[in-house]
Amino acid sequence: MDSHAHRLQGRVAVVTGGASGIGLATVRRLAAEGAEVVIGDVDAAAGKAAADEVGGLFVATDVTDQAAVENLFRQAYDTYGSVDIAFNNAGISPPDDASILDTGLEAWRKVQEVNLTSVYLCCKAAIPYMQRQGRGSIINTASFVAVMGAATSQISYSASKGGVLAMSRELGVEFARQGIRVNALCPGPVNTPLLTELFAKDPERAQRRLVHVPMGRFGEPEEIAAAVAFLASDDSSFITANTFLVDGGISGAYVTPI
Repeated sequence: MDSHAHRLQGRVAVVTGGASGIGLATVRRLAAEGAEVVIGDVDAAAGKAAADEVGGLFVATDVTDQAAVENLFRQAYDTYGSVDIAFNNAGISPPDDASILDTGLEAWRKVQEVNLTSVYLCCKAAIPYMQRQGRGSIINTASFVAVMGAATSQISYSASKGGVLAMSRELGVEFARQGIRVNALCPGPVNTPLLTELFAKDPERAQRRLVHVPMGRFGEPEEIAAAVAFLASDDSSFITANTFLVDGGISGAYVTPI
């Protein structure tokens, strides 16, 4: 950690979904590397606590609301003077999103709005600031399910993450010569409240998933945060339009060790 202590000094990072899970771990990591961090989240109490912990700014944000998203990035710019890093991470994985045969249109739309439309809105808001600066790093949270299929389906979630992956790739290509890098972070299953809750209800389902991870365990939020910090920093200066898998080997496995 010490060698990276000042890697993000003087950079301003906006993190959506920064009040919990991967977002919170990343807020802590980016701040530890010297960034000024702005947290956008719907959970005001947790968001404020996280911002206070790292000496950052909390902005109550519904990521599906265009005006709210624009306000988030405007406040980041007005407070700290730039928008260098956007970690567009907010997402949901509700229980009513399951097999296509059981998932209704409302459930489908809700997940698309929060997981995909929000990333479109965040990128749309962030890019003009980065164009003015001539530099920036956008990291969009997709998932390993954007590159692999599961029989334990969450159809709208999987489709939304595939959308995030394709959109990130396209933006990375479109803005590459303007100094703006855009990458899709694809975590494997991570030990967050979201996943823990899902699997506490159904240990058999948890085991069915775990058996496919070569490392034999779920990832920790801090491991994902370390990848975000790398993508946010100049250490990844030649990486853009990338499918950045942090998945314990799951996407490379055919048969895993017993």
